[in-house]
Amino acid sequence: MKIFKMLSALVFSVTLLQVSAQTDAPKGFSKGSLVLADNSSVSGYIKDNSLRDASVVLFKDGKETIYKGSDLVAMETTAGSFICIKGDFFKVSAKGDLSFLQKTSDASSQVTYNGGEAMFNSGTEGTPGDYFIYNNNSKELKLVSKKNLNEVVAKSFEGYTPAVEKAKTAQTDIALLKDAVEIYNSRKGK
Repeated sequence: MKIFKMLSALVFSVTLLQVSAQTDAPKGFSKGSLVLADNSSVSGYIKDNSLRDASVVLFKDGKETIYKGSDLVAMETTAGSFICIKGDFFKVSAKGDLSFLQKTSDASSQVTYNGGEAMFNSGTEGTPGDYFIYNNNSKELKLVSKKNLNEVVAKSFEGYTPAVEKAKTAQTDIALLKDAVEIYNSRKGK
């Protein structure tokens, strides 16, 4: 009789351990969600491989599914919000009419298939770590560098003086352009 009680307690303990393990994120994964190319959403645990090969792994219902940047529109994880453009991942620092982005992947030369035909993805210009301004209305992505900063600011902020003035502080550090984008997005009478 003692053996039966001990065996029952052991089975019950193992079951509890399995149930609690299913609610924890697998190693290397964090809770998040993806917006797929067809604009549907899926949530689960995400492992971000965007730096390595412009992809992520979704763990849901005990299965792992790999998504390339070209399969996605956006991703939300504990590391922040990301959008995908031409297969590349970009971390979103500011969002509105204009978004201030930092490239986190390089999808160039990544093979995609159109039916049985293999095609190479050209990705976007720039390298991981570069900053961009993305116009959400025109879908125009502009690489920002110290060489073209004044030109990009003039075109992006359309002469909105407070944003242009704030952008001048970004001459030494392009990351400071985020503040100018936020000022532009908060303007009245858009």
